[in-house]
Amino acid sequence: MDRPILMRRVWWAGELALLAGSLFLATSLSSAAEWQPILLVALLAAIYFGGDRLNSIVGDGILTPAHSAMVLMMCLLGPAPAVLFGAVAATTKSALRRLPASQWLANLASLTAYALAGSMLSRVFVGNIHAGLAHGDVEYAVFGIGVFVVSFVTISLNFLIVAVDVYIEEERPVGRQFRESFLPLIPGHLTSGVLAALLAVAYTALGLLVLSCGVLVLAIFHYLTGALLRSEDRAEKLEARTIHLANMQVGVLSMLMDALALRDPETSRHATAVARYAKTMALALDCPEEEQEVIHTAALLHDIGKFTWPDRILGAGELTDADWSTVRRHPQDGAALVGKLDGYGPVADAILYHHERVDGGGYPAGLIAGEIPLASRIIAICSTYDTMVARDTHGPRMTPKDAIEELRRLASGQLDGELVETFIALIEREGPELIGEASDGYESELAFASRVRRMASPSA
Repeated sequence: MDRPILMRRVWWAGELALLAGSLFLATSLSSAAEWQPILLVALLAAIYFGGDRLNSIVGDGILTPAHSAMVLMMCLLGPAPAVLFGAVAATTKSALRRLPASQWLANLASLTAYALAGSMLSRVFVGNIHAGLAHGDVEYAVFGIGVFVVSFVTISLNFLIVAVDVYIEEERPVGRQFRESFLPLIPGHLTSGVLAALLAVAYTALGLLVLSCGVLVLAIFHYLTGALLRSEDRAEKLEARTIHLANMQVGVLSMLMDALALRDPETSRHATAVARYAKTMALALDCPEEEQEVIHTAALLHDIGKFTWPDRILGAGELTDADWSTVRRHPQDGAALVGKLDGYGPVADAILYHHERVDGGGYPAGLIAGEIPLASRIIAICSTYDTMVARDTHGPRMTPKDAIEELRRLASGQLDGELVETFIALIEREGPELIGEASDGYESELAFASRVRRMASPSA
């Protein structure tokens, strides 16, 4: 016989024994006093069987006022009423849902066992209420705490029985069920236990009329708690979907840069160096944190438009007029790629204009001076400098001193003069330590995980 089939049969036998034992003990311990006063029995039965209308489904779990009513039966009546009503509820629900025999047995076993266990636990923590309860603040406090303990222990026991049954029948891990079905409802279960304790104390201290009024409070509580938990559940699902979307978006950028780096390894190093230069400049200029992020990201992705270049252009020594037309399109192509991502509009603008000149002779729009976004002007300086001093540059490599002189020559024509002096001051103060070793790649600059979290946050 297959092991899963054997496990099911053993579990069914155990459930049958649990059901039979619960019914036998409840009958053996039954007394006429447990069914008095009849109005209390009727009120708790009405709450128990009518509570389904206020059930709240959160994730895979259910928060129901029926549990509060069952706890009151356990503590105010006794094992016989609690087990009987549990059995009737299990039978009714199983019949209405046309469940298979195995689920009938599971429902009957779990509801009767948890009702009996709660009743017996009530005798330990609360005592036999039918024998009388001393009146006093301490006694009421102890009684209320006992009811609360019974509430939480029994709902935990009920979950455990059901979870083991689901594991046997569906091979769904108990730990996963706990995280998805029980854990999200713990605040509701705790509050429900407190409310059940207050109602039980109110009944013993003030009588049935106060308990009847408390039923309305119970209904309102479960309605509001259910609405709150459903709202939190929707928020968590929305956050998960948002993170998934952000993950995909940043993943697309990373994939494109990976592909470009395979075709032109220098691009990855250059992007990393320019991003680090630009980030340091943004800090030196006291840019707001959000603008610093835009500048850093745009610098990292400023050449992503090169992905559209054919291989014969990447690394080519000489370019035809047609090739130059393609090269001049890379800011627009890069901006188009990045601009499709939510929240990356400012980054796309910075990429689009990073080849503009302050004298109006740049491309693609011929902007002048302050018309060019700050991020674009910073990237232009950082990219120009790195291209001049890099080991893998296509032209003659310059020393930092010569590159600084060239930057000053380009100031106020191609580059922003004030920003050039800021950049030069950083270079002269920090030297090579300004960017460290850029060959470790752009992945660390992309900071994938933190970038996903920022994109997924409501303020992004």
